Amino acid sequence: MTAPEEPRNAEIPAPAALAEEPPFAAAPAVPAPVPAPKRLTRSRNDKMLGGVCGGLAEYFGVDPTWVRIAFVVSVVFPGPQLLIYLLLWLVIPQD
Repeated sequence: MTAPEEPRNAEIPAPAALAEEPPFAAAPAVPAPVPAPKRLTRSRNDKMLGGVCGGLAEYFGVDPTWVRIAFVVSVVFPGPQLLIYLLLWLVIPQD
């Protein structure tokens, strides 16, 4: 008679690295910093009249020249552009 064979799984040793580590990694104790919210303000440094175009450009991350050009082009068309600019000049706080 032949001797019974041992199971093959018993012959494979467990890796040492897996036996020492927990099944899950611990989460970091310090939460990630929260960035400050963006605020729409009139620009003190980059202004021609009231700083509205400079503030809008800073808020949206574009060059203030492009915002000014867009405003001048929009004034050519009928509408309340100047009134909106004056209203924004009064409502938007200065930085």
